[in-house]
Amino acid sequence: MLGRLQIYGLIGLSFLLGIIGIYSVGVAKGQDKVKRKIDQKRIDNMKVAKDVDDEIAELGDTYLADRANRWLRKDQD
Repeated sequence: MLGRLQIYGLIGLSFLLGIIGIYSVGVAKGQDKVKRKIDQKRIDNMKVAKDVDDEIAELGDTYLADRANRWLRKDQD
């Protein structure tokens, strides 16, 4: 009788450990997905910043000064 209870206990414990293992794998996959999403957003932001820097570098100082002057001094026009 005690042997049969031990077997049932081991089966139940194995089942419980299996459920915990499956749950922890799912949590790890979810965390990995969130990290990949954050990394992709960071890469996209870096690309946008690089594009803006390149565009500003192409414009030249004189054009930027004229444009800033018009923007800052709209009331004097």
